[in-house]
Amino acid sequence: MAKRRDDGKWAFFDVHYADGSRTSNRRVPTDILGGLDGDDPARTEIEAQDQRIADASGKPRRLIATLRRAVPA
Repeated sequence: MAKRRDDGKWAFFDVHYADGSRTSNRRVPTDILGGLDGDDPARTEIEAQDQRIADASGKPRRLIATLRRAVPA
């Protein structure tokens, strides 16, 4: 399997949900991160992604418990 080249356009986050489930390597554009808010805008972006997934599946959106930047391998 070929490795992806990190072009710096994306940051990856591990998300732990209130129900105990987890997703890894959720992609967030780096241009919305940084500044005074740091990684806080990532939560808003991932919540919006989760809402689109919930709308498409007909299931309620899961609540995020913690969000942490993924460590590159």
